[in-house]
Amino acid sequence: MTLNISVITPAAKRSRSGNRTTAVRWARILESLGHSTTIDEAWPGAVRPETTDILIAIHAWRSAASVAAFRARHPSRPLVVLMSGTDIYRFQHSHAKKTIASIAAADRLVGLHDVVADDLPLRFRSKLRVIHQSALPLPAPRNPSRRSFDVCVIGHLRDEKDPFRAAYAARSVPDASRLRIIHLGRPHDAAYARKARIEMATNPRYVWRGEVPRWQVRRTLARVHAMVMSSIMEGGANVVSEAVVAGVPVIASEIPGNVGLLGRDHPALYPAGDTEALYALLHRAETDSGFLKAVRAHGDARCDRFMPERERSAWAALLGELSDR
Repeated sequence: MTLNISVITPAAKRSRSGNRTTAVRWARILESLGHSTTIDEAWPGAVRPETTDILIAIHAWRSAASVAAFRARHPSRPLVVLMSGTDIYRFQHSHAKKTIASIAAADRLVGLHDVVADDLPLRFRSKLRVIHQSALPLPAPRNPSRRSFDVCVIGHLRDEKDPFRAAYAARSVPDASRLRIIHLGRPHDAAYARKARIEMATNPRYVWRGEVPRWQVRRTLARVHAMVMSSIMEGGANVVSEAVVAGVPVIASEIPGNVGLLGRDHPALYPAGDTEALYALLHRAETDSGFLKAVRAHGDARCDRFMPERERSAWAALLGELSDR
């Protein structure tokens, strides 16, 4: 049976944010399963109220109005809510009323990493289904630069990303080091853009390239030796999946969103916000080829969970559960 599925995301149509990227990928997966999908920033119930068989809302707090409107109009139709990183680690505490209302209204909750349940209220954990975000392999073998030891940071410049941690760590490397930090991402505001430009002017090891299209992200992954995921809060960043599938060793902050993707035994975790610890890992990655190979091997062993067919199967199973209702 073909279902009409409405995907709601707070990210605008032309946005390159993770929320929009997730919405577009999910819509493609759902269409590949034979269903009809639309993507909106809010549920257009007043325009086409009877055409939505299932609502999938990305972000419990930011999509709270759509969740409430859909549930009020259709008390028995299936409703799925994606728990974003800010939902899990911030808004269910700081904006509890709306966030918990969305969680309570949902028939199923989707989490993007393996330890999401640890931070959900116990009474809602039975609703949770973990669906890892997938990535495609690079079209050709990676060819890291020989002139410099390039490490990328891929993420927008905003507080949750701790975006300059790798740049700060690079300040301490020895003069003989070839380390270069390449940062891709849109600034949250003018202040962040100024800070990035100042860091480039004073730190010759830091290069900020701003927001770039997806093909440039993938080209960067093909050319770097490693990636740093420095966030202090994540719901399960797709860029980690992309790096693992691309064969890029990942150095990551030890937060649930990273541990839930990379595993508690990942050999390149550091305490979030700890510049000295990150410096030690970057220095070791550059000078100890065995360490870098071990980090990559750990990622390779987890690569299968980020394959597109696995994400597609997880959605097929979830829709099957909802249909059984």
